Amino acid sequence: MSATMDKGGRFGPAALRSPDAIGTPGLLPWAPERTGEAPPAAPAVPRGPGMLSALLLPARLAWRQLRAERARLFSAMAGVMFAAVLVFMQLGFRSALFDSATRLLAAMEAELFLLNPLTTVSFRPEPIPRVRAHQALALPEVAQAVPVYMTQATWRNPEDGSRRMIQMIGFDVEAGAMRFEGLDAIAPALRRVDAVGFDTRSRPEFGDVARLFAERGPFEVQVGNRMVEVVGLVTIGPSFGADGNLVMSEVNFRRMVRERQATNTDLVAIRLQPDADVATAQRRLREIMPPDVMVLTHAELVAHERRYWETATPIGFIFGFGSVMGLIVGMVIVYQILFSDIANHLREYATLKAIGYSNFYLARVVMAAALILAVIGFLPGAALCVWLYDVVADATFLPLAMTFERAAVVFALIFGMCAAAGLLAMRKLRDASPADMF
Repeated sequence: MSATMDKGGRFGPAALRSPDAIGTPGLLPWAPERTGEAPPAAPAVPRGPGMLSALLLPARLAWRQLRAERARLFSAMAGVMFAAVLVFMQLGFRSALFDSATRLLAAMEAELFLLNPLTTVSFRPEPIPRVRAHQALALPEVAQAVPVYMTQATWRNPEDGSRRMIQMIGFDVEAGAMRFEGLDAIAPALRRVDAVGFDTRSRPEFGDVARLFAERGPFEVQVGNRMVEVVGLVTIGPSFGADGNLVMSEVNFRRMVRERQATNTDLVAIRLQPDADVATAQRRLREIMPPDVMVLTHAELVAHERRYWETATPIGFIFGFGSVMGLIVGMVIVYQILFSDIANHLREYATLKAIGYSNFYLARVVMAAALILAVIGFLPGAALCVWLYDVVADATFLPLAMTFERAAVVFALIFGMCAAAGLLAMRKLRDASPADMF
């Protein structure tokens, strides 16, 4: 049926029944599907701000608020910086304590060690039978079993005659069980009668032994009730248990410490064959050893020493408590700054609420201010502590040095402190009601 128009020039029912309309019922002749025109594009859906904008916009507002009150900003910086310095120093001292306490044991080259189960700390060792070293040699995996002797005696300062306790370490200097700096160079000289090596990192109260040795060469000094000869220098370092160290051969140690029984020793350092498995050798040694000795790996020996300072002494707790107190003081300071800032700008916050900003947005502003305070207070605090570490290390001979891990931990603590202060200060935002402010 052909298309027809009515008298008014409009398409009539016939047009709707034309072949062109078949298959597209209900479409008008001028529809885009008939004319071939592109359909109009759908209106774009408005998008919210991106993730970066959602973070930067509150941060810009927070920075402008902090910068508007310069005196308050500097006070907040000083509070955060004080907390950062205090935490850095406390953690630094705590780390130096453990590093210095385990420095002697960490310098041992052996893979396994025999230790009396009653020994709690290295500078007060309990004796073990020396025959245990010979029993260890029965295993084919064991290459060497080196007895190590440790005790403390009085050292007479060669310059002013004052006395001070020093730690003596006796062992087979040519067995390779120790890796002290300078030991290999003086090992042949240590085989002489009454020959000792002095630790150059010992505290100054022992005298300027390095200078005297450079001027005189080997010279005599009194240790206990015996005159010995300083034949060389090594580098070990003091600890909280000993302010200085002397190294000597096993024979000279027995000659100087006559009250010690020759059948006993304090520690046995076991060196394995190059292809030996440490875990297997440890298990086999535990099977053949009686219960009067423990068989420890190098890491277990260091951990055993570290555990003493962490649990059996109050020093570790004191340093940890000092860090917590520094964080609390810093959090109080930052809380007061943020709370005062919110209180002084309460009308502005109410205006932001009135024009449509949510409480979540205002909370981001406060948290951004806390992050800014954490950053601008942490950076100068970390820079100051780098210098303080050098000063304290030179004065105490403790291994104090800034590390990336410690800096990351302290920044996380400082940011957490500022974030906690920001969360407490955000409670004031509940009062920012537009109805009450105007």
